[in-house]
Amino acid sequence: MTAGEPLKQAISERRALLVPGAANALTARIIEDLGFEAIYLTGAGLANTELGVPDIGLVTLTDLARATAAIAAATSLPLIVDADTGFGNAVNVAHTVRTLERAGAAAIQLEDQSFPKRCGHFAGKELIRGAEMVGKIKAAVDARHSRDCLIVARTDARAVEGLEAAIIRAESYAVAGADATFVEAPESQAELAEIPRRLVVPQVTNMVVGGKTPFATREELAAMGFGLVLYANAALQASVLAMQEVLGALRRDGSLEAVSNRLASFAERQRLVRKPEWDALETRFASPTERR
Repeated sequence: MTAGEPLKQAISERRALLVPGAANALTARIIEDLGFEAIYLTGAGLANTELGVPDIGLVTLTDLARATAAIAAATSLPLIVDADTGFGNAVNVAHTVRTLERAGAAAIQLEDQSFPKRCGHFAGKELIRGAEMVGKIKAAVDARHSRDCLIVARTDARAVEGLEAAIIRAESYAVAGADATFVEAPESQAELAEIPRRLVVPQVTNMVVGGKTPFATREELAAMGFGLVLYANAALQASVLAMQEVLGALRRDGSLEAVSNRLASFAERQRLVRKPEWDALETRFASPTERR
């Protein structure tokens, strides 16, 4: 079974599969350890954590491929990779898809913003022509080695052209071969429900604390017919707050005594990075002299 097969099956069931975002291998390990079924490599999270910059198109394909390979090596879950605009035109998209699939992506998300893109919940977004995006989707579908590497087509047209135009764009991307579509940032519950009602292929939505999309529970989103629900940066936002609280206490008090209950134990950290497996490997291949 390829990495993409269980993901394809899960989103086709329209049960609002919950997929948290990770920007690094440790976060991905935690997601897997908690029993989730897939991981989302968030472009915004990668920009924030690796470069300390906002999600405005500063991450390169090299940055993204390196993070993809690290997460794919560290976990067994299917990995959905946020590839932004595909780093250029249709030719660049073909190269991007081949690179990320080799690195371990089970699904690749592409969007119809102009480069440099912006976070889907920022103001000031600009779109490429729908026909150009159709060509990019066709190039992505043609470039993938396996049909089980899913192509997710995102449109940011809601904020620029309105919901109806966004749905029309998403439909054209599905006709071009996208396995799932993603209408980013609907602004009401009615708009959210309209998307899977109007579009045939599985739909993706993104729950962003502080963003434009209204919150809905997994049960509500499943009833609407969504295939996949991203919590792209919930882990990142939680870790930022935890770091601020713990390091703020250290700066204020000169110790961590007051916040020791906010820290994972040393043993838990070693368990998550699977140190016992590395210890066993070292013992297995140690020379007789080293074993003494």
